[in-house]
Amino acid sequence: MEDTIYDLMEQAQDLPGGAAKLAILEEAARLADASGLKELAYEVRGEIVDCAIFNGYPLKALIAFSWQLGQFDQKPDEYDEQELLWTYKWILGKVCSFPNIPKAQVENLVEDMRKRYAEYGYNERPYHYYKFRIAMDMGRLDEARQYLDTFRTIERDSMSDCEACEQSQIVRFYYLTGEDEQALAVAKPILSGRMTCAEVPHVTLSQVLLPLYRQGEADKAKDHHRNGYRLVRDDRDFLKTIAEHIEYLAVADPVKGIEVVERHLHMALDYESGLEQMYFYAAMVGLLQRLDTSGKSRLVRLPASLEWGKEERTLTEIIAYFRPLAESAAAAFDRRNGNTFYTNWIGEIVQTP
Repeated sequence: MEDTIYDLMEQAQDLPGGAAKLAILEEAARLADASGLKELAYEVRGEIVDCAIFNGYPLKALIAFSWQLGQFDQKPDEYDEQELLWTYKWILGKVCSFPNIPKAQVENLVEDMRKRYAEYGYNERPYHYYKFRIAMDMGRLDEARQYLDTFRTIERDSMSDCEACEQSQIVRFYYLTGEDEQALAVAKPILSGRMTCAEVPHVTLSQVLLPLYRQGEADKAKDHHRNGYRLVRDDRDFLKTIAEHIEYLAVADPVKGIEVVERHLHMALDYESGLEQMYFYAAMVGLLQRLDTSGKSRLVRLPASLEWGKEERTLTEIIAYFRPLAESAAAAFDRRNGNTFYTNWIGEIVQTP
């Protein structure tokens, strides 16, 4: 059976990240479980977490990581604690994406990470940094500002995220608070190419578009949109980033925005993360509303996977279908988070009927 499992893992290695690769890895994990091969099952789930996190399947990653964590706690000497602790950060970066995960459970996870890092001799910079990120995910921006001030005072160690990732998250904070000048100032080392990583400048470029546009730098915004969208358009892990491009196009070039919506709506429809899906639907509705009031008749190609979309639909009908989905998701996140952040955000980009 081990040979069969390793064969499946080799098959998965030859595939690009996505559903097909995950299906093979999940079959390998099932066989390892059925055969009682715990160490091999742990290894396979590490591959599942890696593939799922970076290809738009965060729920699969959370499930696989939870299994790994339980197995590690039973026999910590048999597994690589450094790899597990590094992966823990990926999980914390996605855990707020599901409104059915209670706030208390999210907080317990962060505290558990803090305890484990201390146990293995790492400092608290990652802990405060992820408290900062989670506070942003929950729309608790006053708390986020406090954690931002705290994590930057703690020296970096080997468990800290890279400088580009941290800088990008600071840009995101000022983007969320509407502090345009500060967002653009913090983004400078990223925009200049001095700070880069696997996801930077990808996730940063979309968050300087509206600040630049509002500052009267329309040409710069257009250039950054063109370059930034090219980086993310073929990767489903960047659905929220794509939604931010749509939000920008709603004010800068709504007709161009239709092309982006048509290209990515199929991706949003089966996306595991409710947060990213909500972002996409809301940005799309805001865009379509601008076109719907332009007085011009337009058609939007809807994905074949959307049964409702098999008939020809007007912009008004499409808006009426997706707006409640975005608003109900926002309400669910707000209930979990204890505020009205996402409802207010949708109210800013979606016109009142």
